[in-house]
Amino acid sequence: MEPLGYELGRLDATFAALADPTRRAILARLALGEASVAELAEPFAMSQPAISKHLRVLEKAGLISSGRDAQRRPRRLEPRSLAQATEWLERYREFWEARFERLDALLDEMQQKQLELKKQPSAKTDKRG
Repeated sequence: MEPLGYELGRLDATFAALADPTRRAILARLALGEASVAELAEPFAMSQPAISKHLRVLEKAGLISSGRDAQRRPRRLEPRSLAQATEWLERYREFWEARFERLDALLDEMQQKQLELKKQPSAKTDKRG
């Protein structure tokens, strides 16, 4: 069952790509502006081929794209896939928010009934005597 308006394969690829902290860090860097592979590899203790693998995963998910600038191939953030994932998550946030609001209302109602019961005089009468 495919969610309305979403390419399931693309959504899966997006979440798979976002599951890795290195790829999330790369996306955070690209949010500041485009960068070359060397610039993206700089903060990580890994080889350039390893960074290139991460970049391929991000490109396959549609989260980044590469351009051509003379000898450089700068990468840039592509917001469309991330926007689709955000929309998908938003639907579930709204669902759970509504559920929690109903639960809060039920708990308030139950608490109010408890207070009312405590205020009522006891049905037992004291029969000492």
